[in-house]
Amino acid sequence: MTDLRRLQYFVQVARERNFTRAAERLHIAQPALSRHVRLLEQELGVELLFRTTHEFELTEAGEFLLERGPGLLTAADELWRSVRTYGTGERGAVKFAYGGSASYETAPRLLQALAERHPGVTITTAVKSVDEIVAGLSDGSVDIGLVRCPPRSPQLDVRVIRWEPQGLLLRRDHPLASRSSVDVVDLADETLLLHPREANPGHYDAVIGMFGDDAPRVLLRTLSFDLAYTPVLQGQAVVIIGESAGSLGLPDELCWLPLSPTPRLEVALLARRHKRSPAVDAPLGSAGEISSELGWI
Repeated sequence: MTDLRRLQYFVQVARERNFTRAAERLHIAQPALSRHVRLLEQELGVELLFRTTHEFELTEAGEFLLERGPGLLTAADELWRSVRTYGTGERGAVKFAYGGSASYETAPRLLQALAERHPGVTITTAVKSVDEIVAGLSDGSVDIGLVRCPPRSPQLDVRVIRWEPQGLLLRRDHPLASRSSVDVVDLADETLLLHPREANPGHYDAVIGMFGDDAPRVLLRTLSFDLAYTPVLQGQAVVIIGESAGSLGLPDELCWLPLSPTPRLEVALLARRHKRSPAVDAPLGSAGEISSELGWI
C-alpha cells in the first residue's frame, strides 16, 4: 500500500505548483520532497508530473490523483481519529448486567445518564442474578455489574453509587400498613421473604443483621425474578426492599413503608480490575458524579 504521507506531499506540491513553496509548507527539505514524489510515481507505475528545468505540469494521472487524493487523506484522518477513540474510552461496547431489584429505578436512571455522557459507547444490558454477574465478570461475558451489597475480591473493582434507604413491602390490609413507618422490632413475629443466602450473601447478612438476636422467620424465595412479590401479595410474608423498588410498578394490593430507624444498603458497580477495555473505564469514571447529581450519595 502506498505511504499516505507521500500522497500528502504530492497533493501539496500539486496545489502549490511549486516544490519550493510546498516544501516550506510541509516543513521538509526540497530534495527530500522531490524524492518522495518520485517514489510515489514508482509505486503507482505512472508519471504524475511533466517536469521541465524549473517548472512542471500535472499529467492526466496527476490531475486525477489531485482530484481524489484529498478525499482519501481526509477519510484516513477521520479513520485514525475514530480508532484512537477506542483507546481513550470515547467509543466501544460495554456489557452491563444488573439484578431485578435495580430494574425499577437505579439501573434505568443510571443507564440513561451514562448514555447521555458517553454517546460513543454502546451499552447492552441484561438482567442477571448476583452469582451470574460475578461469574460473567470473571469469564468476560459481563463488563460492568450493578449489585446490592456486593462481594469484595482482589479481582473486582467495586464502586459504591448508592446508599439506598430500606423499607417494608406488605399487603395494604396488613395490620402494620396503617402506620407511617415501621420499626424493625415490630417485625419479630412476621415471616420475612428473602432469597437464599448463596444468591447474595452480602445482602442476606445485611438484612438479617438489622434484627440483631431477634431475627424473624424467613421464607426463602423460589423465583430469582418475581417483581410482583407473589408471596407478599398472597399474604404469606413481608419483604424488606429499597425505596426505589417500593415507589414504582407495584401491584395495587401492596404498599411500601419506610423502616425506622432507616437502614441503608449499598448498591455498587462491579468491574474487572484488569483486562478491561477503556470503554469500561469511561462509565465507571462518571458513575460517581452521576450518583451525586441524583442524590444517591
